Amino acid sequence: MGQRNFRACVSKGQYPYLQVLDDILENTELDGTQPLGVVNIPLDSIVGTKTEGRKTAFARNFMPLLGERTEFALKWSALCDSQMEEGIRDPIEAVEFLNRFYVVEGNKRVSVMKYFGAGSIPGTVTRYIPKRNGSKEVNIYYEFLDFYKLTQINLLWFTEEGRFAKFVAAAGKAPGERWSDDDKSMLTSMYYRFRSVFMQRGGDRLPITPADALLAVMGVYPYRQLCGMSMQELQQAVERAWSEVLVLTRPDAVELSMEPAFPPQNTSLFSRLHSPIAFQAPSLKVGFVYEKSADTSPWTYAHDFGRGELEEHFDGRVTTLCYDNVQPEVNGEEVLEKAVADGCDVIFTTTPKLINASLKASLAHPEVKIINCSLNMSHPSIRTYYGRIHEAKFLLGAIAGALADDNKIGYVATYPTYGMIAAINAFALGAQMTNPRAQVYLEWTSEKGADISARFAENGVTLISDLDNRAPQQPPWKFGLYRLDGEHICNYAMPFWNWGEFYVRIVQSIMNGGWSAGSSGERALNYWWGMDAGVIDVLCSRGLPAETQRLVSLLRQAVCSRDFDPFAGVLYAQGGRVVMPADHSRLTAEQVITMDWLANNVIGRIPRFDELIDEAKPLVSLIGVHKDETTTKIL
Repeated sequence: MGQRNFRACVSKGQYPYLQVLDDILENTELDGTQPLGVVNIPLDSIVGTKTEGRKTAFARNFMPLLGERTEFALKWSALCDSQMEEGIRDPIEAVEFLNRFYVVEGNKRVSVMKYFGAGSIPGTVTRYIPKRNGSKEVNIYYEFLDFYKLTQINLLWFTEEGRFAKFVAAAGKAPGERWSDDDKSMLTSMYYRFRSVFMQRGGDRLPITPADALLAVMGVYPYRQLCGMSMQELQQAVERAWSEVLVLTRPDAVELSMEPAFPPQNTSLFSRLHSPIAFQAPSLKVGFVYEKSADTSPWTYAHDFGRGELEEHFDGRVTTLCYDNVQPEVNGEEVLEKAVADGCDVIFTTTPKLINASLKASLAHPEVKIINCSLNMSHPSIRTYYGRIHEAKFLLGAIAGALADDNKIGYVATYPTYGMIAAINAFALGAQMTNPRAQVYLEWTSEKGADISARFAENGVTLISDLDNRAPQQPPWKFGLYRLDGEHICNYAMPFWNWGEFYVRIVQSIMNGGWSAGSSGERALNYWWGMDAGVIDVLCSRGLPAETQRLVSLLRQAVCSRDFDPFAGVLYAQGGRVVMPADHSRLTAEQVITMDWLANNVIGRIPRFDELIDEAKPLVSLIGVHKDETTTKIL
């Protein structure tokens, strides 16, 4: 086994012997050492020796290289006999560095235990702590140290920063909460079973660790549920969620669909009569799941209006069901199961808060197509959709700049989520294009203690870009772009989320058999359509001057044809910092979606997570531009 591993390493260009810690430390500055006493060392984590004395006696996998008739071979064979008869009990001596272990004394014991496939070996361990140097590996290690203080568990290692904190939160532990002996035993038992399943599925060939994979699966199955699973149940769970594991191995985990791959349908009577599905019975049942109701929520009202357009378009060939006032963390999974039981072939969940329930339902019912309204989600098991609202906001900004005689414009934002900052900046840049002196006063509805009307009044702001739309029972005037003159309100324009167009196109593609062709199945598919697809638009009132309406028409045409980019040219952030030079290439979709800076003519800031109202926190923790603020605490 040693010679075979040695030859395999040489053929792959890998170092064929054990790693030597002394060699590694030659260029490493230590912050100190710490005795850990006797601990159970995972054998997978033992990667080498402290000194080079024995490095050539073993292959990279700790199997012996020396001849069968050597004294070394006789001692190794005797240890094998001892392990089979009574077990090896004496602890080895080792050094831990970056959660990898290097043997000081006991190399042959480690070799024998690895040969027999043991999971761990006792060892007296001294920890070598590197100084912080800003590298990702050292940053992850310091996160591990915080995790170890709470758990004394050394089994887990993640390949990305922040995952230790995410694991703690997913396990239901508060920051700083110590783990009981029962907690530790439960995690250890489940981890070894999960690791076995992971390896059986070829996990050792993936550039991730078992802990990375476990965290991905915990996004589908709750931690406590995984801990209670039998080996067979765990195998089935991992098999179902395997695509969620594989996506971790892809640098391009999210595939964005920027425009429909199929043309809009002709809705004339003639085309309907001659459609191949015109004489078929209703072939699709489509469910819509809402967090709130159409009577109380402008967001839900817009989606429900689109649902009505979907039914009208297909004229009886599609039936819809809606489920409103759903509490995502309370009965989200139950409602989705009901939608499946009701026979829904397609389910649209219209809030990012339902992403976990959608994911679980999709894995349990792969025959049902579940699509969640969110942005920048890396779950290949479901698809997501959203609109490029920043395109409409750019046009609104251009209108506002042209109307801002005093150069002051108010902007009301909701949550600091993906796409929201791009919308704010696009609005500000549009205003600056038509009025170089325009200043945008930014306020957030989700900020604690926000009195937006009072703040605008203090700053003399009367021209305001408010929420995108309204619910039927809300006052009809304070939405979109308007001017406030005492009690009088003059509406100018509003962004329009044309969800009906999106729903019609998606359902039509499903009926035409085009659904499977939309994605490779290995990447998360996000539909992110804009004005050119008719999903986003700007509606102007008759009170808008004719010259400004012509400008809007020209800008709309330029944006739809991709001849004009709102983020072209030099981009300045607040304080005059240059974010992008004048000759920069077109911003990627990811750069637009994850934008976390504010344009130089914006007066205001992005609120911190702890400054948000409680209602906003679940959403921002999922798709917030600073969502890592919510998961970085371990202690």
